[in-house]
Amino acid sequence: MKYTIEDGFPYYIELLGSTDYKQLFASPETFTLLETISEEKSAYCYAPGKWSIKQIIGHITDHERIMTYRALCFSRKDTTALPGYDQNLFVDNSRFNELSFELLLTDFNNVRNATNSFIATLSTEQLNLKGTAWKYELTVEEFLKATIGHEVHHMGILKERYL
Repeated sequence: MKYTIEDGFPYYIELLGSTDYKQLFASPETFTLLETISEEKSAYCYAPGKWSIKQIIGHITDHERIMTYRALCFSRKDTTALPGYDQNLFVDNSRFNELSFELLLTDFNNVRNATNSFIATLSTEQLNLKGTAWKYELTVEEFLKATIGHEVHHMGILKERYL
């Protein structure tokens, strides 16, 4: 791979390869896997200082919300540069570990449904509009690819280190 996790968006986009990002957003695969995890297992951390499964799912959900908001802004020709966000601050100040895993999955599914609905409204012209977030200028489509690539990254870690 050309990019590493430290590169952020380009890394997540590269993870997709030639896979259609819209098919990944529409696929039930992630939810099918997550639904096999028990409430007890969802609190598991593979090492001290690492996030629990609950925190990972909450983080993926937060990230999708943020990235979809960015894509929305840019698809509407708002060229305001948007800041990055501190993922650890978001997780540290969440209630993910206090919430039921079922509620976290419902929230994630609701966000996913909203994302898929949003994607369905975008024209080719809108997908090609650009905006800047954090230190990257990307098209709306690239923001969406980075969003689902981020999920692919975390699901890989989940499968490798947690399950």
